[in-house]
Amino acid sequence: MKKPWSISTTVRNPERLKNFLKVLKILEGRPFNSENQIKYQILLIQHKFYKPTNLTREQGEYYDNIEREMPYVVAEQIFNTQQYQDPAMRGRNSVAPMNKMGLCIAKNSSNGIRITSLGEYFLSENCDLGKLFFIHFLKWQLPNPASNRFSREDGFAIKPFIGTLHLIDEVNRQWEILGNSPNGITKEEFALFATTLIDYRNVVVQARKVIEYRTGLRLQTNESSKRRFKNDFQKRFAQEFLQTRSIGRVNSFLRDLWDYGDNAIRYFRLTRYICIRGGGFNIDLEPRRIIEIKSILLSDDASPMTFTTVDDYIDYLADINQPVLPWETDIKLKNIVRVLIDDIKIFVENLELRSIAVPVFEFRDFTLLDKEALKLYIEELRVYYKNIQRIEIRYKSQDVENIKKYIEALRNIFKSENKKSIELERLVTLAINAFNDAIDIKPNYPVGDDNEPTFTAPSGKPDIECFYNTFNSVCEVTMLKDRSQWYNEGQPVMRHIRDFEESYPEKKAYCLFVAPRLHQDTMETFWIAIRHGYRGISQKIVPLTISQLIKLLEILIILKESNRRLRHIELSQLYDEIIEFANNVTDSLNWIEQIPTIINSWGEQMLA
Repeated sequence: MKKPWSISTTVRNPERLKNFLKVLKILEGRPFNSENQIKYQILLIQHKFYKPTNLTREQGEYYDNIEREMPYVVAEQIFNTQQYQDPAMRGRNSVAPMNKMGLCIAKNSSNGIRITSLGEYFLSENCDLGKLFFIHFLKWQLPNPASNRFSREDGFAIKPFIGTLHLIDEVNRQWEILGNSPNGITKEEFALFATTLIDYRNVVVQARKVIEYRTGLRLQTNESSKRRFKNDFQKRFAQEFLQTRSIGRVNSFLRDLWDYGDNAIRYFRLTRYICIRGGGFNIDLEPRRIIEIKSILLSDDASPMTFTTVDDYIDYLADINQPVLPWETDIKLKNIVRVLIDDIKIFVENLELRSIAVPVFEFRDFTLLDKEALKLYIEELRVYYKNIQRIEIRYKSQDVENIKKYIEALRNIFKSENKKSIELERLVTLAINAFNDAIDIKPNYPVGDDNEPTFTAPSGKPDIECFYNTFNSVCEVTMLKDRSQWYNEGQPVMRHIRDFEESYPEKKAYCLFVAPRLHQDTMETFWIAIRHGYRGISQKIVPLTISQLIKLLEILIILKESNRRLRHIELSQLYDEIIEFANNVTDSLNWIEQIPTIINSWGEQMLA
């Protein structure tokens, strides 16, 4: 049956995938037979990475208390009470996503479980999610021997990621021939045309359909005719693709496309080879990697490779050194360095013209560097580029009109078309930049070459690290509102701030916690940490709702419009007042209820 391609649910949550792989490593070297398949699933339960249904109250308490370790015997009891018809299948299902990505080799045989080189890289401390997914998507193809979901009989013959690069490039080329500036493809066009590009030989034809759709929309004179044109075109396109006139199938197909497209954009962006432009509506080839992209397009037409067996394909996916990247030649690497240096120098010059101070970077003579040294130098240049982009962001965030945009975006966070948790981390980072004279505001979310976030900050690190002259702070951000907020954020937040304090002991450290709503259980945990301490030392945690953060930005705007600045020491006075009140009440609920009053009082003092 004909259908669009989609990124499997196997890769939709990298953190969950990594946790599953960590547990599998415990069994490395043992045969993945029925006994160890069951044991693997029990270990996932024991480490609380898998939560079955129908738990007793006592069993549920192990999950509710994140600090409480679960004995293996309890996890085994939980597993056994599920009464699975095929218990071993649970372990096979849990390991399947990692097998398909080439992170491990765990088969139902006497062969020992093996974490592959790609899997070891994924588990390493310095794992770059962008690199991991780039390596994976370069090799991911349909059809492939490891899956029967997308068959040759259904018309599949493509590497979706590389096919998407070809499609965007071809649309840009055709659009430019018509006398327009190339700007990639819209999110809507991506969903409609990229996910239905299932044969590499159809790139040019598919690009023509994009142009037809786009030019047709341009000819419409009002919103009503645009909606009618979209509806008619999309239905005709779906009927042609599916080869059916079934209204039910067509409508279901079009609904699914938007989810498939949105998910694919999110994960393709992780590679850093596509970027978002046009106010977040257009998907384009990353201009800062255009040499690499052109090399891919010249060397790979997106046609799938031939593999004799499943093992051959998995071994290929698992090899971190494959494929050999076409630009990793002496000449092309030096050209990449040359372009990067030119771009950086132009960017720095523009910043200095606006009187923005930029840290000095000592450019090296790269002409004598060997291939490996060139690759390291390229990464060094890109890190510097991102650092000075962060400086520009801090400069732009001081503008009142930009602050108003942050407020509007925060108010509409639940309507955002972007992944809301990523969007909230981005907006809070911008808000903190806007507040005052920070030395550095460092978000820990992975970013593309445009310095825009591609995913949320990884677990084990604070979401944002903030450095000031007289204090430091971390900022933790969540979209959770119910009791899961306490489960996911309570202990981890306290652990993050303690680790941060130990890393930077020379200054006092705060933790700003931002959420749509502050759940009582989370606040009780933070209140205890303030009054009685965490691991023996009291903590400085300042919880705010999104609405309260907006209130602070509104106060900031009034100050700026009066030609006054909000100094970081004045912000710390607010933090101290909120923490001091927590120490003076006997009820965490009373503390939380009084925070708006404290903010209003502090605001009046600032504006007096």
